[in-house]
Amino acid sequence: MSEIRVFPFLVSELHLPEAERALLGVEWWPSYGHAVEHPGGLFLFDNGAGFGNAEIDTTFSPRVRPVEDALEEAGISLGDVTGAANCHLHFDHCGQNARLHGLPIFVQRSEWVMVHEPDYTVAEWVDVPGLTYELLDGETEVAPGLRLIPTPGHTAGHQSLVIDAPGGAIVLAGQAVQSRGEWEGAEGQGASGRSGATDPDVYAHSVDRLRSLDPARVHFAHDPSIWER
Repeated sequence: MSEIRVFPFLVSELHLPEAERALLGVEWWPSYGHAVEHPGGLFLFDNGAGFGNAEIDTTFSPRVRPVEDALEEAGISLGDVTGAANCHLHFDHCGQNARLHGLPIFVQRSEWVMVHEPDYTVAEWVDVPGLTYELLDGETEVAPGLRLIPTPGHTAGHQSLVIDAPGGAIVLAGQAVQSRGEWEGAEGQGASGRSGATDPDVYAHSVDRLRSLDPARVHFAHDPSIWER
């Protein structure tokens, strides 16, 4: 297999309300996307928050970069992207889906059903006319060597991307694992997402599933640190 390369990039940051700031121990909550260069093309995993929602702007004063600008810094054109996925559909992971016209966007079906539930996401950023969503019911190979696997817990339909690379599996955990610290065993709320998960026990099971893959490297959606074996 040809070399597979992963390019993390910061897309957006949210200025947290005081209570969340105290809980998480940070003032700005970042969201990272990942571009995966593979033999069949370029796969995009997550794209941060979007633009122009009054409630989000008032609550979080977001700092957002267009995903194409963030990709350009890595020498990648949005036009090179051949497929995409969101780890889940909270607004800070899928806010720029509207920029992905013409691409298959892979989402677990159990996640898609939540889009129009109250206070779940910003539906206008997700359910956009003309977008092509591929709804999945479990583990699916979305490109040669790239598998989306269900990792519920943070949300019922959360998924992670597993890349079968020559040096060992690379895991894009999304928010199935909140931080490198959590992967290394930290349990405090600033590091671990378990206590705030929709289902903490299922969350723990998903972390165990990712660990069972014995990955060589793990990337996270809200932590720029990368864990390497």
